[in-house]
Parts: sequence; structure tokens; C-alpha cells
Amino acid sequence: MLQTIKLTKKYGDVIAVNNLDLQINQGEIYCLLGPNGAGKTTTVNLFMGFVAPTDGKVLINGMDVALNARETKQHISYIPENLALYPNLTGFENLEFFAGLSNGRLADADLKILLREAGLQQSAFDQRVSGYSKGMRQKVGVAIALAKDSKALILDEPTSGLDPQASNEFARLLEILSDKGVAILMTTHDLFRARETGTRIGIMSDGVLRREFNAKDVKHNELEQVYLEQVLQNVQEA
Repeated sequence: MLQTIKLTKKYGDVIAVNNLDLQINQGEIYCLLGPNGAGKTTTVNLFMGFVAPTDGKVLINGMDVALNARETKQHISYIPENLALYPNLTGFENLEFFAGLSNGRLADADLKILLREAGLQQSAFDQRVSGYSKGMRQKVGVAIALAKDSKALILDEPTSGLDPQASNEFARLLEILSDKGVAILMTTHDLFRARETGTRIGIMSDGVLRREFNAKDVKHNELEQVYLEQVLQNVQEA
């Protein structure tokens, strides 16, 4: 569902992503770890079509993003670190608006079902988003993805700044989406969450995918050691 082939992105003399081969199938939760500047966000931006590859390909559902920008966006939803919703609208109204952009108008009852599936408390449906916590905004984002019936979901540091309870709730939502067959790519610094939630884990530094693990097969101390080696290498080179 999500794939890169020999993907490279350069900004001048800086290689942000270097010859990346990545494949994420339906129902997988792929957690991409790496220090700041590793190339994680650039990888996300390439999948979303926000920037164009210097070389190689980005594929969504078998279609080249560079050649099929509109078609590929129909299959994907994106939740950034700070999700942009309309603060003066309620959670329900935000969902109604964004769902209408992709699937036409849904019945009010169906929209409320989606918000409940995303874990938002019913008492918050008619509250303005300006008063929402980050975790509540992320749940509206998940409801939008459900309304769009997205085949793939890309998340950039979605649990950053969440308290443990909100982080656990968000992890359970990702598992629900995975069970529905959604392919998920999540960038994160949270090693514990990656191992507990992910099906596969990649560690990236200097634009290169250094190691990959099956989450169920890697021990936390092994994952931590490899990750810290990459962070230390970046510090030494800097």
C-alpha cells in the first residue's frame, strides 16, 4: 500500500533521504524511529506529495505519487504532530466539513458513530475545538480518516506531548485501524510505543534506513541500543 523505490531527496548539497526502499502492507503499523534530522519528516512529505523526489519513486496503492497526485490522495489520510482543525468549529462540525470534502455529506448519526469509534467523548462533540486537548484533536483526525475510508494513514510524531493515558488511547485507535486493513506509517521518538504498537520498526539516520525489526521479535534493550548508537553517531558527526 505504501512503497518507496530507491527514493532520494536532496536540498542543495544536503541529502535528506538517501536511496530509501520501504514497503508497508495493508494492516501493518510501521514505526519509523530516528534522531532529529534523520529524514523521517522528509519521508512523510514525499509520501504526501508536499515535496518532489530528486530520484526514485513513491507509490501509494501502486500509483506513483509524482504522476498521480490527486488519485493517491484519495487513498490516504495524514495526521501531523499538530493537527490543523478549525478552532471556532466543534469537533462534530470539523468532521462534517472534512468528511464532506472527500465523501460528500454523511448523515449526522453516521458522523457521531465515527467520533465514538475514534474515542471522542460524546460530551465533546459539540464543544469548540479551541478548547480541545491535543489528544482530542487527534481523535477527530482519526474520525476524519475513518470517514474518508482511507487505505493508508501517515502520522508524523502523533503522540508527542500526549500524557500516558492519551498515548495509550491513541495506540488502541491505531490497532483498530490496522484491524480494518489500513496501512500505517508513523514517525516517532517513542521507542516503547513503537515496540508496543508497531508491527515493524525502522531506524533511520542521515537519510538512510539503517535497521529494520519485527516489533514482536526485538527486545526493548536491543532496540534502545541500536537507536542510541545512531543518535550518538549523529552527535559525533555534528
